[in-house]
Amino acid sequence: MRKLFLAILIVGVFFLSAGKTYAEKIAGDSAYISYKDITSENKDLFIKKLAIKNVLAKHDSQLENKVDTFMNACIEYELDCYLLPSITGVESSFAKFTYPNSNNPFGWGGGLIMFQDWEESIETVAEGLRKNYLDRGADTVDKIGPIYATTTTWAPKVNHFIAEFRQEEEKIQLFLSKNQVE
Repeated sequence: MRKLFLAILIVGVFFLSAGKTYAEKIAGDSAYISYKDITSENKDLFIKKLAIKNVLAKHDSQLENKVDTFMNACIEYELDCYLLPSITGVESSFAKFTYPNSNNPFGWGGGLIMFQDWEESIETVAEGLRKNYLDRGADTVDKIGPIYATTTTWAPKVNHFIAEFRQEEEKIQLFLSKNQVE
C-alpha cells in the first residue's frame, strides 16, 4: 500500500512540476498549456483525489478504482468531493454491503434502486443531491440527513467519514510540503 501511495505521489508531483507542454503542435494554440496554468485548484483536486483513493483502499472498497467518477461528479454538481464517498461509507461500508447486483452503495431509494454500474449510481446520486437537496436549501450534511435517512445518526456518521477524508488530505499535504522537488 505504501509503495502504491508513493508511486502515485511521485507521478503526481512529476506532472504538477512539469514544465511547458506544447500540445498546440497537434491541436493549435487553444491547446497550449504552461506550468503557470497549473493552479492551486488543480493541485487541490489532485490531493483530494489521492485522499479519496487512499481512504477507499484503507477500507478495502471496490469503489477505489472509481475515484475519477467521484471527482467528475463533485466538480460537475459542485459538491464537497468527500460527500459521495462518505455516504457510501455509511450506507454500505464503502460498497461492501449492497443489495445483490444493485451497484447502489448509497442506499438510494432504500438501497433497492438498481444501477447498471458504479458510475451510473455515482452520477445519479450526485445529480439527485444537487437538484433535490442542495438546490432546495439542504446545503449541509446536517440538513441533508433528515431528508436522506430515517435515522438521526446518519449525518454524524457521514461527517465522521468526511473528517477521515480531510485528515488523509492533510497527511498528503504535509508529505508534499516536506518533500518538494526543487
